[in-house]
Amino acid sequence: MDDLFAPSDVSWTPVSPKLAAVRRLTAGISAGLVGIVLLIVLGMTVGWLYGVLALVVAAAGFVWAWVLIGRNQRSWKYAEREDELLVSHGIMFRELVVVPYGRMQFVDVAAGPLERAYGIATVELHTATPATDAKIPGLHPDEAGRLRDRLSALGQAQAWGL
Repeated sequence: MDDLFAPSDVSWTPVSPKLAAVRRLTAGISAGLVGIVLLIVLGMTVGWLYGVLALVVAAAGFVWAWVLIGRNQRSWKYAEREDELLVSHGIMFRELVVVPYGRMQFVDVAAGPLERAYGIATVELHTATPATDAKIPGLHPDEAGRLRDRLSALGQAQAWGL
């Protein structure tokens, strides 16, 4: 079954561990804000015990998210074949997207403020069919640029009548 989502005949490239750090920081900020708001609102309306309980629940949710984010980051990988790009990710719900180079219409590279601060970027491939669009988060900017240029060149060279 593993070979269905991660063929062994290719060399897989994992994404940067910095992706987990960015996502954990975002989850920590979100959980902290939700916990503080719930603490104040519940504390002032129904009692401080309920506010503290809500804060503990928010902290437990953050701990759970910490574990899941690490597992998710380790599941992301991509491989370049002669005619197609493979992107695989997911632990419980696994997904493998195969994008033929000739079907690519354009390639995006994006990086938000936290991603730029941590030195990572996301490459997104677009095709005529949204179901075959793929993205690869957590790439070093040099690798994202190299991948963007290579995919664009291969897409143009192998265009299938688009």
